Amino acid sequence: MSRQSVAKAHQKIQELAWEPLFHEPVSQYGTDYTFQKAQKKDPLKQVLRSYFPMQEEKDHRVYGAQDGAIRGNMFRQVQERWLEWQKLFLSIIPLPEISAARAMPLLFRTVPNPELHNGQAIQMIDEVRHSTIQQNLKRLYMNNYIDPAGFNNSLRNFQNDYCGTIGRQFAEGFITGDAITAASIYLTIVAETAFTNTLFVAMPAEAAANGDYLLPTVFHSVQSDESRHISNGYATLLMALADESNHQLLERDLRYAWWNNHRVVDAAIGTFIEYGTKDRRKDRESYAEMWRRWIYDDYYRSYLVPLEKYGLVIPHDLIEEAWNQIWNKGYVHEVAQFFATGWLANYWRIDPMTDKDFEWFEYKYPGWYDKYGKWWENYNRLSIPNGHHPIVFEDVDYQYPNRCWTCMVPCLVREDMVYAEVDGVVRTYCHEECRWTDVEAFRPTFRGRETPNMGQLIGHREWETLYHGWNWADVVSDMGYVRDDGKTMTAQPHLHLGDQKKMWTLDHLRRCPELQSPNVLFNQMTPEERETYAEAYRRGGPAGRFAPTDA
Repeated sequence: MSRQSVAKAHQKIQELAWEPLFHEPVSQYGTDYTFQKAQKKDPLKQVLRSYFPMQEEKDHRVYGAQDGAIRGNMFRQVQERWLEWQKLFLSIIPLPEISAARAMPLLFRTVPNPELHNGQAIQMIDEVRHSTIQQNLKRLYMNNYIDPAGFNNSLRNFQNDYCGTIGRQFAEGFITGDAITAASIYLTIVAETAFTNTLFVAMPAEAAANGDYLLPTVFHSVQSDESRHISNGYATLLMALADESNHQLLERDLRYAWWNNHRVVDAAIGTFIEYGTKDRRKDRESYAEMWRRWIYDDYYRSYLVPLEKYGLVIPHDLIEEAWNQIWNKGYVHEVAQFFATGWLANYWRIDPMTDKDFEWFEYKYPGWYDKYGKWWENYNRLSIPNGHHPIVFEDVDYQYPNRCWTCMVPCLVREDMVYAEVDGVVRTYCHEECRWTDVEAFRPTFRGRETPNMGQLIGHREWETLYHGWNWADVVSDMGYVRDDGKTMTAQPHLHLGDQKKMWTLDHLRRCPELQSPNVLFNQMTPEERETYAEAYRRGGPAGRFAPTDA
């Protein structure tokens, strides 16, 4: 189609929109934002007649690459360490995609602009496509990788493990609460405009370096659609900015959306890129370097800061604090250590770090070894069963962390942990910003303004609390992370598959202490005991160390 005919078709589509006069429309998805009808334009002017041939060509490339990978024996060359972490990643990522598809109808009745409705409808189709090709990628890995266990049941079970629950709360944030907060600010303005840079660009580069060229093929195909989604978000943002009564809500939502994205996406993608790789070239970028380039420079300085000319207050302090967390507080390293600490409660195998890994981390993050090296040496020493328990039960100077109620990432940067009593329960938070989100932002009133559509963070959110008092063998069996022999665990703290004597089983777990939820124990304390515990907790770390004693 010529560009002129596309433009004419796009204009014709707008004539199909109408406001029904025979009844009063019912708002299915509420928002506290107010919009005036305005002629905000969709700069991409996409129509289905041009959209489908383009996507068909992209799908041909994706599936052709997959066929080539099988014929070219890619799975004999790809690094096992990398593909094991893909069991977690590819179990979670289709849920945010399909949640994003479900988010678009939230905006159809909320944003009064037929031209944007067309872009949102096409985005909805995009997101369904993304979920489909990602799940197909996981299926391909399952059918061809040396160890399919974990790939085969993660879509059904991922939401009940200690990591997948974090991904679930992230994805469901696209479709719950205020429609604009969820589907526009949280999804398109922050998640897609900022964090898909590391998710769909930086991470595929690391995949290729580990011999996996299928993930780059699939996720670059996904990322090529994000320009449309960014455009949808920006046009909606400009419509919201046109009414000054929305500014307070926009500033609230930018703070919430930025911080929750940072806590979840940086935790996951940072761990995959830094700890899931065998590529230790000194000249390749660390996650901190990628973040500084892709998110701080390209998103914050080029996208967010210019919004100040519209009178919007940008959360500069949170962007700087996110960088501070990554560079100075070791956030990604703390997360990776937590994932490895709880290896027995997941469905993938976590490879110990080696001297080559240590050297690279010390080069990229000076002082890393003094903070984390000894713990990873202990992880390596305890990875093969030899009469000892898994590392979480051994004396390696690691205090199992409290869970953050809001983002559900544990309170790993110990100095930042805060708590508050909400609805008769004491909740712990990884940072003051997560406390603010739960206690102040997600409430029916915000700074004296009625916000009935915002919703609240409720339900059974803390993984450890759900299994408090259980035997660990029963926990793993309940989650379904057991191999076909009925006793060998899916997860292992190493990559040795050939020797059964090196594999951990349910029998090893039955001898372990019961699972104890730090948050349950925290609530059982007296207020004085609780404050004493919290003060000691904040003095702990890095690397989860207990607070030093006076002695």
